[in-house]
Amino acid sequence: MKPIVNLFSFVCLAATASFVPAAPKPNVDKSHFGIQGYDPVAFFTDGRPVLGKDEFHATYHGVTYRFASAEHQATFEKDPAKYEPQFGGYCAYGVAKGHLAPVKVDAFQIVDGQLLMQYDSSVRDKFNKNQQANLQAAQSKWRTLKDKDK
Repeated sequence: MKPIVNLFSFVCLAATASFVPAAPKPNVDKSHFGIQGYDPVAFFTDGRPVLGKDEFHATYHGVTYRFASAEHQATFEKDPAKYEPQFGGYCAYGVAKGHLAPVKVDAFQIVDGQLLMQYDSSVRDKFNKNQQANLQAAQSKWRTLKDKDK
């Protein structure tokens, strides 16, 4: 009887494990570029989205980013964590609310030295009504979202 119980327990455990949702993959476009191919450094240096070029690219945390210049690529490579978009490149307000949402690159913002992407400018305005609380909620919920499969 004990082997049957053990086998049943194993089958139940295996079935349960297969239903655990995987951690979110980074938000990449259909060409597998982060931030839809825009230069992450330019958000900081130019204060606006600048489309990257094919010849300038680097990969960090499994995401390939494009850059407008070799200088921007070198800047990123020196400190990629500084320029990488937070929350896997998903909408910061969506993460604060516990879900993943796509973004529009022109709805970005820099908060506390971090690049945040937002669904659109109206969502960015909602996020900013209580910016620090929403940022803290996003940081907390992102840990849960990204660690689901660990």
